Amino acid sequence: MPMSSENPTTTTTADSAHNGFGCHHVHLVGAGGSGMSGLAMMLNAQGLAVTGSDSREGPELEPLRAAGISLSAGSAGGLPPDSCEVVIHSAAITETHPELESARERGLEVLSYAQALGRLQSMRSGISIAGTHGKSTTSALLAHILIQSGLDPNVIVGANCHQIGGGWRLGADTVPESGPLAGRPGLMICEACEFNRSFHHHHPLLGLINNIEEDHLDIYAGIEEIIDAFQFFARQLPSAEEDGYLLIAHEGAHRLQVVAGLECTVETFGFSPESDWQYELEQDRVTLMNRQKQVVATWKMPMPGTHNAANSVAAAVLAHRVGAEWNSIQRAIEDFAGLDRRTQRLGRRILADGSVVEVIDDYGHHPSEVELTLNALRAAYEPQRIICVFQPHQHSRTRFLLEQFAMSFEGADLVIVPEIYFVRDSEAERQRVSAGDLVERLRNRGTRALHVHPFEAIVEQLEVLCRDGDLVVSMGAGPVWEISHAFFEAGND
Repeated sequence: MPMSSENPTTTTTADSAHNGFGCHHVHLVGAGGSGMSGLAMMLNAQGLAVTGSDSREGPELEPLRAAGISLSAGSAGGLPPDSCEVVIHSAAITETHPELESARERGLEVLSYAQALGRLQSMRSGISIAGTHGKSTTSALLAHILIQSGLDPNVIVGANCHQIGGGWRLGADTVPESGPLAGRPGLMICEACEFNRSFHHHHPLLGLINNIEEDHLDIYAGIEEIIDAFQFFARQLPSAEEDGYLLIAHEGAHRLQVVAGLECTVETFGFSPESDWQYELEQDRVTLMNRQKQVVATWKMPMPGTHNAANSVAAAVLAHRVGAEWNSIQRAIEDFAGLDRRTQRLGRRILADGSVVEVIDDYGHHPSEVELTLNALRAAYEPQRIICVFQPHQHSRTRFLLEQFAMSFEGADLVIVPEIYFVRDSEAERQRVSAGDLVERLRNRGTRALHVHPFEAIVEQLEVLCRDGDLVVSMGAGPVWEISHAFFEAGND
């Protein structure tokens, strides 16, 4: 997927102590991943020697090479260079990967991506964005607000946001001389993912918990373990006396469990009048009030959906907490252009008979995300029909949440399901559920559904099925975006 290589950053040169790694050469295994590529670019911009490898060649490696990072890909992948001192690997890399085994045999330090983020955050004033959903959107929006407010943050986001220069940004070493954190180490915004308890390696000063739901059930035994993981994350925050701060959704079902016993300052946001930060949503306009019920800001939503309203409120409150003014905050939110694969409008496709079809791409891969996004698209575009091309992401997630997935597509008129995107699962897990199982559940609930594969066949089906006024949306965390892009671009040939 195309990525921006431009990055309007503050020029900063860091020595080996300042970067948190105490070395001069790092090697990244799985360097093409969204977060890993941003990490590689940031370390490179800080003056470290950076090399890397990835399992496949792809366009996501082009910005890295353009920045002077030496990469090997596919069968050309080798071992960490002799001068390498630290090896960092993505969550998708197994512990038995040849490069990791070689690094350990040589006595090199081996870190996960999450551990590396923690190292970087430990040298900065960290802001960690956690929650089952909305991490990338909230992180990117917060970054955009802080940039527009002159607070010059460092950023690593798990998606491409053109307004911040891609998926990363190198900002100031210290917080500019304004606001409550003036003079502290520079701000650093990171997504805090709960997969494999990765966010336990973060070192934030401020944290957000946007929502908590069942997910990653190949790692967690159930919701109670997930709540425990978020509670541990929250306990990492410093005390209130040390400026530690947690913002958490007031209506969150597990809020009271998570915040019990915390020593940091805790504030809530939500629709409830009991929230510290209450907001109202009327059509596409958000009104935000403080605990005295005074209106502090109002803005027109740049993206549809109640979930994006919550994301924008969370970003606004965090931005204000670190020194952004409300006028600047609301202007920046209205100016936000979104990020790739998050309800991203590709445009209108003109069919051979002159019919017009809206084409959208979205990253949603959890039942709640699917339902919220379909409802938001229905309200925003008022299409004749919604045709959703949904690629399930991971066999274990599909199996554990199969019934929830079947219920989440009521907002679609037709669902087309390709093969499940295979990632991290064992071969045994792969045999326990199929795309056909989801199609069967959808049909049993009265949703029109088709299992079509490969991707090229789906594009051909869309050419036949689409009518004037339809909306096509591709959804999933895998390469399903290729379908919507191919369908849209076919009209430009």
